[in-house]
Amino acid sequence: MSLPTMYRAYRRTTGPVPRTIEPTTEHLPTKLAPNEVLLKIHAVSLNYRDIGMLNGRYPIAVPERGIPASDCAAEVAAIGSNVTQFKEGDAVSPCFNVGDLSGKERDAGSKTLGADAGVLAEYTVFEEDVLVHLPKHLSWEEASTIPCAGVTAWVALNRPRNIDPDTSVLLQGTGGVSMFALLLCLAANITPIITSSSDAKLAFIRKISLLVKGFNYKTDPGQAEQVKQLTDSKGVDIVVNNTGAASFPADLESLRQRHGTISLVGFLEEKKAEWDPNALLGLMVKCATIQGIRVGSKQDFQDVNRFLEEKRVRLDPIIDRSFAFDDAKAAFEYLESGKHVGKVVITF
Repeated sequence: MSLPTMYRAYRRTTGPVPRTIEPTTEHLPTKLAPNEVLLKIHAVSLNYRDIGMLNGRYPIAVPERGIPASDCAAEVAAIGSNVTQFKEGDAVSPCFNVGDLSGKERDAGSKTLGADAGVLAEYTVFEEDVLVHLPKHLSWEEASTIPCAGVTAWVALNRPRNIDPDTSVLLQGTGGVSMFALLLCLAANITPIITSSSDAKLAFIRKISLLVKGFNYKTDPGQAEQVKQLTDSKGVDIVVNNTGAASFPADLESLRQRHGTISLVGFLEEKKAEWDPNALLGLMVKCATIQGIRVGSKQDFQDVNRFLEEKRVRLDPIIDRSFAFDDAKAAFEYLESGKHVGKVVITF
């Protein structure tokens, strides 16, 4: 592959929040370390954390002038002398949390992509051990949605493989994790129930499959009551919580009588928790679990890729809109507007 000496990228601006992104020109490395892999990026998908880093709402400090975005689908452009797992032309992606590849590091620090060395660039370099092969049947745009949203959804659903036939899941909202989880549910024979504040979004989602159930949480208040109506009073096995602690009591009430799980994957800043802490005693009564999900391990990434290939799951239904690289700023603005259903992607 013929390589340039310079490449285009985006970096966050400096100064008071809210910040934005601006195009830059970077030097391509002239030599790779033995274990390094040079990637030519073809597509990047955005997550709401990318917006939070611009508007000051991200809970962790981020370096100024960092390259944004963590999720990409890329082609191997060159490899170091000791690289054995990849070759030129392979479709790959880096893991989201490069500081906790095994998922078992008890004292691992925070080292996630998108704060400093992100992927919103034409080229980037990673160590071999943080990369995984992508499913061969997916387009670049589809594959770019897996690293954060896909792996998070996989772990939040308790890594679905051998599933009881009457398993059901509540998915809060229509963002990237919920929509990815929706496709995983359908492929794993899990009944998905999804919520939205928009009837138009719910109607769009139901077109994906007649098996999808849902309700408008603004016009049909009472999450637990709606869930019970849609599950013959049984409740769901898993709640994928995108709203934060404010909904914990309703989430717990929405679970089955025994051994349900609340998977906490996100939060809404405007949703404040106003409930009696004693409500959590219901966890004991129902033998239920609340688990915090911070994406997943390299093994989880490989497992969800394998599942997608085995089931031939296509991800285009969850891509709301694609933007050209030159229009990356507009992609960020569109994501922040909240008009999307699923993922916003930037193509190169």
